[in-house]
Amino acid sequence: MSVTASQVKELRERTGAGMMECKKALLDAGGDMEKAIEILRERGMATAQKKAGRIAAEGVIESYIHAGGRIGVLVEVNCETDFVAKTDDFKALAREIAMQIAAYAPKYVSREDVPEEVIAYERDIYRQQALNEGKPEHIAEKMVEGRLKNYFKEVCLLEQPYIKDGDKTVEQLLHDYVAKIGEKIAVRRFVRYELGEGLEKRKDNFAEEVMAQVKGV
Repeated sequence: MSVTASQVKELRERTGAGMMECKKALLDAGGDMEKAIEILRERGMATAQKKAGRIAAEGVIESYIHAGGRIGVLVEVNCETDFVAKTDDFKALAREIAMQIAAYAPKYVSREDVPEEVIAYERDIYRQQALNEGKPEHIAEKMVEGRLKNYFKEVCLLEQPYIKDGDKTVEQLLHDYVAKIGEKIAVRRFVRYELGEGLEKRKDNFAEEVMAQVKGV
């Protein structure tokens, strides 16, 4: 069976779990919303449920500058109280997020932030690619969805694999910290600068350098 985007959205709003976890739980539950919630609780993925609707207006603006000043990141990570914002655990999380952004260069926080026109453009590109490969229309549509999913993993911070543990996403990392800290946590916005970006220059893969450095920590 299949589940709809609105079902996934509702489950995510009710539990605070990640989109992919919600989709899998709904599939495992045969589309039953209440059963899917129970599945997420059993799997420990709904720990943010009671916190998802709270206001997170405190937090920190964390910075990360790669050695030599070639990549710079500013990111705002929010929590509910100033007390938590000052803890070592929360500061460590903000630091991890900043380094993640430096290494993987996301464009958006989540897929909800991706403009509709950008998604439509990507869909058209992927559909044409599939048709050019000689795939029939119904197969092409499935390929479009798969490639779009990979696109979100590349450009959306929360869906990227966590730099220090590729088996979890950044969103799952946030949920781990929600369970540990006991407050709602959200990445609100970020900006990333790379030296000479947009200019003609010798090609340097600064992102690979950052990843190598982070994984060595």
